[in-house]
This record gives sequence, C-alpha cells and structure tokens, in this order.
Amino acid sequence: MLNFLPAKLIIFICFFIYTLNTIFWLVPILIFSLCKALIPFGFSRKIFSYLLDLMASNWVGTNSIVQKIFTKTDIVVTGLEKLQLKEWYLVIANHQSWVDIVVLQRALHGNIPFLKFFLKKELIYVPLLGLAWWALDFPFMKRYSQAFLKKNPHLRGKDLETTRIACAKFKYKPVSVMNFIEGTRFTQEKHDKQQSPFQHLLKPKTGGVSFVLDAMGENLSKIVDVTIYYPDGIPTFGDFVSGQVDRVHIDIKTIDIASELGHINFSDRGDKVAFQKWLTQYWYDKDAKLEEIKQFYIAQDAARNNI
Repeated sequence: MLNFLPAKLIIFICFFIYTLNTIFWLVPILIFSLCKALIPFGFSRKIFSYLLDLMASNWVGTNSIVQKIFTKTDIVVTGLEKLQLKEWYLVIANHQSWVDIVVLQRALHGNIPFLKFFLKKELIYVPLLGLAWWALDFPFMKRYSQAFLKKNPHLRGKDLETTRIACAKFKYKPVSVMNFIEGTRFTQEKHDKQQSPFQHLLKPKTGGVSFVLDAMGENLSKIVDVTIYYPDGIPTFGDFVSGQVDRVHIDIKTIDIASELGHINFSDRGDKVAFQKWLTQYWYDKDAKLEEIKQFYIAQDAARNNI
C-alpha cells in the first residue's frame, strides 16, 4: 500500500487514475449502448446488456484496486455468503455520505449483479459519469413534491410510470437495483428537522421501494439490506480518497420477499399500509443494529486503549 504518501498527493493520483479508468471504459460502453439501441432484437439486447455490465463491473473493480493500493481503509463485511450473481435483488441501505456508494460497490462487487442506482434527473449532466450512467440504463427520476402535484395533477403517477419503464429494461438479465430509503444523506440537522424517532436514521420513504417491488415483482425474490457504519465518524469523499478513513463496517442481511412480505398489491390501500408498517418496524430494527455495532466498536477501542 502507498498510503504513506501525503494526502494531497494521494488525492491527485487517485482522481487522475479514476478519470483515466472512467474514460477508458466509457468509450466502449457508449459504443455498445448505441449498438444495443440500434439492433432491435431481444437476444442481441441481452448480449449487449451482459457486455455493458461486464465493462462497468471492470470499471468498479479497477477503482477498488486503486483504493486498496493507496488507502489503508479496512472494510469489514458480514453476510456475503448468501448472495449470488444469478439473482435479481433490491438493495436497500442507510445513507450517510457519498462514500456509501463507493464502499457498497467495493463490498458487493463480484457477489451480486452490477448495482443500478436510481438517480436524480439532474445527475445526467455530471461530466463523463452522467453519460456512463445513461448508457448503462441507470434510471433517472424526477420526483415531484405534493405542492407541485396539487398544481399539476396530470403529473401524478408519472414517477411510477418512469420506474416501470426503467425496470422493464432489467428483465433481460439478473440485476441489483439500489435504493437509499431515507431519500437523502443523514445529518443531525435533517434528523432534528424531521423529528425522526430513530437514533441513527432518518425516516424511511416507502415510495421508491414500493415502485420497484411493484414494477419488478415477478423478477425480484430477495431484498439485500445493507447497514453501513463508520466507527471513526461519518467521512467525506475527500477523506476516503486521501486514505483518511481507517475503518468501515458493513452488515448484510438477505430477506426473502415471499416469506417476509407475501404477495403485495400496491394498488390496494390495505396492502400499502401494511407494507409501510413493516418497513417502519424494519427501520427500528436497523436502528437497533446500528447501535449494537456502535457499542461493539466502543468496547473494542476501550479494550485496546487499556492494554
């Protein structure tokens, strides 16, 4: 590892390599995505989808190697043994930092199909990455507030329609659809403003999860719940890239949708309410899990300091 180098130099080197790696894979990704769009045969689209995800997976794999060379971050992961590459998954996680995305990709790489994130529509304009996300069929969502929908009722349900169109592309091959249920990164200010009943989490939003379950119900059989904890405090992306993050703990739980939730009809109000209650209780359990992990590291550090 080269983590002994000055932090500013590590940031420069890593960003330089990340940029080269992105450009290297972006060119063939754009070419193959164009071929996928122009050749109107189901079998060819399936082949191109596999090739595109393989390229994207290699992009993530190379970034992970760079991180291991230049940083000292120890990522402890539990629960990987139940995951498979030939399954369709809905991946949910708590959200605290942009680092979450990087460590999720690194921890799950090679264990589940390539992660597809639901992204805000504005992110399509991010240089290089926006094009790559578009070519890889990442769903771009435009969410509307209740106030906006009251003034524009014709747009009600548009987000669900967009989700269904996006998820239709995922039926050719196994895929992992990622959703941060809190809808935004955790901060104490947001926590206080929400008056969240959870100690370590913001309130869960059922919309994104229910949209995916409704649109891909016949394909999805498992939910992968990821709990991310930073023992030394929530880091920034700059902290991570410069090698200033020593430890990350990731706990993975696999949920069988049929046995846990049964069949959900999201057009039925009773089923929607039952799902909301289930998710709220599940979030309480997740909050307790985070507290358990926190106390484990507090005890571990205390024991180390007393040696």
